[in-house]
Amino acid sequence: MTVAEDREGFAAFMLRLRGNGVATRELAAAFEATPRRAFLPGQWHGVTWSDRMIPIPCGEAIEGVDLQASIVRALDLQPGVRVLEIGTGSGYTAAVMSRLAGRVLTVERYKTLATLARAHTEALGIQNVQLRHADGANGLPGEGPFDRIVVWAAFESLPRVFVDQLSIGGIMIAPIGPAEAPQDLARLTKVGSRFEREDIGKVRLQPIVPGVAAVI
Repeated sequence: MTVAEDREGFAAFMLRLRGNGVATRELAAAFEATPRRAFLPGQWHGVTWSDRMIPIPCGEAIEGVDLQASIVRALDLQPGVRVLEIGTGSGYTAAVMSRLAGRVLTVERYKTLATLARAHTEALGIQNVQLRHADGANGLPGEGPFDRIVVWAAFESLPRVFVDQLSIGGIMIAPIGPAEAPQDLARLTKVGSRFEREDIGKVRLQPIVPGVAAVI
């Protein structure tokens, strides 16, 4: 992919976001400042800005960029907020969020992906992302509260264990529903000691898997 083709792809992506009412100046700047193809295997550079799942190592895939942008927008990130991300993947969304938030703590169960993501973020000079190879199925109890939590895998039911890990008024975005059907993309806001739920779309993501990968 040439530089011109990459710019054309990004421009098309921005047009889609504007058409869906997702684009803001801050969001556009964060995505533009984060070269997505630097986080993708070389054979997929031609579809860097497409809204399709893209394979990455360990048999995983990263979400289409439109979905990534919609979820980052729904998090309503602000300077200074502390974010917990479950499912680092390539590290791309952590890098984007780092430009909108104060600090991002991202957790990945595959050591190979954690290592690659760390290399990607370090190469860009990003210093407010902390990457951890760990089990994030139940979040990181004892390390919160976080102002925002995003999970890139689906829960069968409302993940109440995360309530205590959010600050009051904090926001969590997570898919909820069975693996064999489209899940509800839920925006969960902490009110008192409970979640106030708003479903903002449909997705189809892999179910959350507890534990860390034994080998990779």
